[in-house]
Amino acid sequence: MWLKSDRMDVLGKVWTARKLILVVLIPLSLLPLPLIHPTSEASCAYVLIVTAVYWVSEAVPLGAAALVPAFLYPLFGVLKSSEVAAEYCKDTTLLLIGVICLAASIEKWNLHKRIALRMVMIAGAKPGMLVLGFMCCTVFLSMWLSNTSTTAMVMPIAEAVLQQLISTGVADAQEDSDTIEAPDDDSDKEENLDKNQLELLYRRQSSCGKQELCTLSEEPDRLTQKPSQGPNGHLPQTAVSIPEPQRPAKKNSPYPTKRDHMICKCLSLSITYAATIGGLITITGTSTNLIFAEQFNSRYPEAKVINFGTWFIFSLPISIIMLVLTWVWLHCLFLGCNFRETCSLSKKRKTRREEMSERRIQEEYMKLGPISYPEVVTGIFFILMTLLWFTREPGFVPGWTSLFEKKGYRTDATVSVLLGFLLFLIPARRPWPLASTDKDESSVKEQDSDPLAPMITWKDFQKLMPWEIVILVGGGYALAAGCKVSGLSVWIGRQLEPMSGLPPWAVTLLACLLVSTVTEFASNPATLTVFLPILSTLSETLKINPLHTLIPSTMCVSFGVMLPVGNPPNAIVFSYGHVQISDMVKAGFGVNLIGVLVVMLAIMTWGVPLFQLTEFPVWAITSNVTNSL
Repeated sequence: MWLKSDRMDVLGKVWTARKLILVVLIPLSLLPLPLIHPTSEASCAYVLIVTAVYWVSEAVPLGAAALVPAFLYPLFGVLKSSEVAAEYCKDTTLLLIGVICLAASIEKWNLHKRIALRMVMIAGAKPGMLVLGFMCCTVFLSMWLSNTSTTAMVMPIAEAVLQQLISTGVADAQEDSDTIEAPDDDSDKEENLDKNQLELLYRRQSSCGKQELCTLSEEPDRLTQKPSQGPNGHLPQTAVSIPEPQRPAKKNSPYPTKRDHMICKCLSLSITYAATIGGLITITGTSTNLIFAEQFNSRYPEAKVINFGTWFIFSLPISIIMLVLTWVWLHCLFLGCNFRETCSLSKKRKTRREEMSERRIQEEYMKLGPISYPEVVTGIFFILMTLLWFTREPGFVPGWTSLFEKKGYRTDATVSVLLGFLLFLIPARRPWPLASTDKDESSVKEQDSDPLAPMITWKDFQKLMPWEIVILVGGGYALAAGCKVSGLSVWIGRQLEPMSGLPPWAVTLLACLLVSTVTEFASNPATLTVFLPILSTLSETLKINPLHTLIPSTMCVSFGVMLPVGNPPNAIVFSYGHVQISDMVKAGFGVNLIGVLVVMLAIMTWGVPLFQLTEFPVWAITSNVTNSL
């Protein structure tokens, strides 16, 4: 007995220290690889495997694991220390800095909340339309902000609406099917008159002297006083049957009815999925897009095909199709397939609960007051940054970069950093005075007493700047550079030659399924960083346009939606307690499948003429020859 207890204690201590053991054991167990085969390829493979294991297992923080190439490459003679250091700050780092400046201004002045509430007000409070409204505003915000920030911003608004839904459901759950009829419809008047007569008869039979139906909390007392008073016995039996299914739900669950719980699940999960879908649309929408853009442009500097405009044109239809199909999937899974009942746009028939929810949303919007001067400035910068990105090199017409003599010097990061820098200079207070009760003045005074206080401060920027992602992206660039210089990518390509008999679509599908599976258990940026060099080499070996495999894989790596650990938005939604892991797995599997199919459809249809995917490009041939040398 004592031996068994001691053994359990030892196992418990080992399990507690599993991450530390993994950190020490993995490098030591793999050390014979560069010692027995002292080549650049073996040394680079050692560094790549150690870093990948640290990332996948999360034995150390992702940012710390990304620093492993910074000291192992120089130690093994793969890259000089100065060469490795140059990989940790690229053009995309500056692009991210500028976007975070704009995101800090949006969050500081509550512009995101105004956009979200306005879009939900337009959608209405019908369950199906409410979910669609929240999904649309989440997709729009996630295009420009990080998926995690967007989910953290939108989820509290959704939670307020859900709490209002739950609180009104306790008192009037029996009125879910009752509606407020419009006075301009004759048939509705007749139905309303019949219903009023039934309610009057109900009140007379139950001796309830109030002007409206008794609530569920009052129903048990009334029934015990007068168990049967109807002449035919039907009405009291109907009254008895109303509260029965509600009592256990009220005791065992915080939700008035099972349908309320389903609405909470559907709305919560829709927000995290919408954040993922919105992040696909722009290069800056998620860190994986930035990783792909920088690694692709570094590996194929002559390509000149990936920019904000081309990515947007390709990914926007994907996101729209995914948004619609995901909404339909969640609706059928949690709310049923009766779209006519839950998605009616008619304002003639509304339940009391829907009216209460709409009133709560309007109250939240009214609390924001009239649009303020800082919100206007932020909105102008938001539109200006988007326009400058689109018109830099649109492709079908000369962009504004053609106005400059030297070509290739200005990128999307140039625009991003310029506008982000201006937000540190422009005062948040209106330059011309208005009424003393102006909301602009009062809000700015609360923020800072300095009359020339800027739109954002460095503290505002630091709160949102994801330095861990910056270092992680830099570590990925360093790994890619080491694979290229050491010749490891060429060696991997030779091992993949047996796959040359597969058609391009089959190779792409296998890559999408592989990365979408791995990313459920590992972080999205780490997964993509490991697979990008391998897939690039595979494409060059099989003479396939690298974009044919790299773009779909980049998008599918974001579909880690089946588990709370898949990505931070999942964890945020899961923390609110409306969904269980089984709900997330069941719903996420459908979303994952939808995503892979839609991405495959896109790369086989409108992606072909957009990126000339039918031919092996010259810039890929040049890169392949350079790597071989």
